[in-house]
Order: sequence, then structure tokens, then C-alpha cells
Amino acid sequence: MGKFTVLNHPLIQHKLTIIRRKETGTNEFRRVVGEIAGLMVYEMTRDLPLETVEIETPIGKTKQKQLAGKKQVIVPILRAGLGMVDGVLTMLPSARVGHIGMYRDEETLQPHEYFFKMPPDIEDRDVIIVDPMLATGGSAIMAIDALKKRGATKIRLAVLVAAPEGIKAVSDAHPDVDIYAAAEDERLMENGYIFPGLGDAGDRLFGTK
Repeated sequence: MGKFTVLNHPLIQHKLTIIRRKETGTNEFRRVVGEIAGLMVYEMTRDLPLETVEIETPIGKTKQKQLAGKKQVIVPILRAGLGMVDGVLTMLPSARVGHIGMYRDEETLQPHEYFFKMPPDIEDRDVIIVDPMLATGGSAIMAIDALKKRGATKIRLAVLVAAPEGIKAVSDAHPDVDIYAAAEDERLMENGYIFPGLGDAGDRLFGTK
């Protein structure tokens, strides 16, 4: 079964409280979401492999460490996932960015894919899907399905807040995908929102209703 990890670094928890507050405006909300995403990826990438290379400093030759292994691709689920991309790229500036567009049917709450664009070598890259909310898990499962269908093999999911129902749904459907969250919230409400959550992340990021 995939691993579920709450990244409880004090800075992440403090910033999460800021974006949970209903009085936090669009500008601050957008900035802090990016900051949390960067901190989360910093924590998530502790296991990245290193290799030894010989370089020359202004003083002389030396052997030092640099990143080795597969390149990264960041995949926001549109549209709310876009709010996390810049923060991730601050930490992984050489990562490519793919996009998956999903919309949720307001009646059935089921997701539908309407856009998919990835780097051509997706099968050779480590994938990090980013989306602020893991509610029912439907969008995340569909995104993972779409990526696997195109050849992706190592996929991780990074969310700000996760409902227990969504964690279970993704873990059951894709036990090989590790999930990282800033918080596991109490429950999923009947209307599909997470409680206590942070409202509609897309609307709060982009100032729409």
C-alpha cells in the first residue's frame, strides 16, 4: 500500500493556518500556497540520489555532490494545482511541468478529463502531482490513471489538505503511489468539501466565485 505522510514541519503548519483563515485575501492566499508547496517538496525530496563529481573552485579541484538519477516533472491538476507550481519550481528549477485538466460534475461529483499535456519522456521521469485538495480522491485517481496509461511509473501526490476518504480511495486504487499532505483533515462533507478545510482553493487562488 502507498505511504501516507503528513509533513508537519512547523513552517508548513504555520502557513497552513494562514490560508485556512477565511479573511485571508487572494494575494496572500496565493503567495502562501506557493510557499507551502516549496516547503513540502523540500521535505519530499530528502531521498533524491546524489553522485560525486569533480569540480574546480576558485581555490582548486575537489570532489563534491550533485543530483543524480531521474529528472522530475511537476503535474498540477488544473486549475487549483497551478497555485502550487511556482513554489515547487523554486526548489526544483530544472523540473518540467505537465498539465492535466479536470472538471467536477456538480451533480455526480465525478471528475472528467478535458486536457492532458506532458513532456515526451514522461516514462523516464519522476512525477509529482500537485493539487491543494484531496477530497473524494476522484480527480487524483483519474490523473494517476492518465499518467500510467502514458507510461509514467514513479508517481507521488502532494496536497495541502486531505480527507480520510480521499486518502483511502487513492491508496486503494493506486497502492504504489505515495501521498504527502500538509494536514489530514477530519472528514468529507456531503457537498464534497473537506472539513475544516480551506474552502474552494481555486476560487481563493484566482479570486473567482
